[in-house]
Amino acid sequence: MTIAWTLYPAAQLSRLSAKWNTLNAESGNLPFLDTAFLLPLLECFGSGAERIAIAQRGEDAVAAAILLPLGRGRWHTFQPSQLPLGAWIARPGDLPANLLPALIRALPGITLSVGLTQLDSRFVTPPENGPLIDHLDYIETAWVDIDTDFETYWNGRGKNLRTNTRKQRSKLENEGIQLALDVLTRPEDIAAALAEYGRLEASGWKVGTGTAVAPDNAQGRFYRAMLEAFCAQGRGEVWRYRFGDTTVAMDLCIAAGRTLVILKTAFDSNHKTTSPATLLHQDAFRRVFESGSYDRIEFYGRVMEWHTRWTDRARKLFHITAYRWAVISQARALAKRFRSQQEAQPVLSQE
Repeated sequence: MTIAWTLYPAAQLSRLSAKWNTLNAESGNLPFLDTAFLLPLLECFGSGAERIAIAQRGEDAVAAAILLPLGRGRWHTFQPSQLPLGAWIARPGDLPANLLPALIRALPGITLSVGLTQLDSRFVTPPENGPLIDHLDYIETAWVDIDTDFETYWNGRGKNLRTNTRKQRSKLENEGIQLALDVLTRPEDIAAALAEYGRLEASGWKVGTGTAVAPDNAQGRFYRAMLEAFCAQGRGEVWRYRFGDTTVAMDLCIAAGRTLVILKTAFDSNHKTTSPATLLHQDAFRRVFESGSYDRIEFYGRVMEWHTRWTDRARKLFHITAYRWAVISQARALAKRFRSQQEAQPVLSQE
């Protein structure tokens, strides 16, 4: 049975929520690809040019995307920096290579290519590169499997992590500082929690980049609306770590099914010598392991050194580009080869 794509303005996502969320639950069930995440994301970071595309085979929805035009006949998945993967969902077995040709024909105008950004190899198999489709490896992302008790997991961590954490706890406790983990899950607690989170970010490098969370910027408005929605559904958590009455580290987390995703981590740089984020994660991970509520903790982002202290698991994220005609990919390949040759040419002296 053939695939038929239907396009809608992005403003109709709320009306399409039931269909979108049902398909997401069948396609990996990632919390940030739920409309509870995507609706405030579009509100705060959308341009108004986005289109929702839904593919049906007969009466069944098999894939969906939020797409943004790039100009000159190019489209790509909507993905501001707050969204860990591109806004693409598809049932297992419905591969992009089989779905994208019909999508290219369905988009307005003469669409030359469609790009799917940051796909997860856990759910999408990278296609073989060919004249009409290619993939490009992007980064590796890490996760923690919750398949044992916490003590076994902790004893499997590196000796340096376990020793340094023990020393930091002993030092703080000998100074009379009480360590405490708070898990905030009520919607009414989110506004104040994000104000604290913004203070932590402002103590570090993000304060000069314009990406720090603040109550009066788009970042702050998005995270507040999104986390309040997830907490109202019992799927949002803010981990707050305190030295006495002072908040020193925080994580923003959301969940779907048996997966918990850590979206953002911040700590007070004034306390960095005592490793507050490490102490937070030890206590928070212990709680997650003991709760029995989840099978995995996902980091979703480039593998950082601190991730490798907590896990040795990593997998690829990648991009896909599909072309209307083979000549387009061939022209791009020639242009790329020409640029590489030009860059490799020696610079001649002007003397």
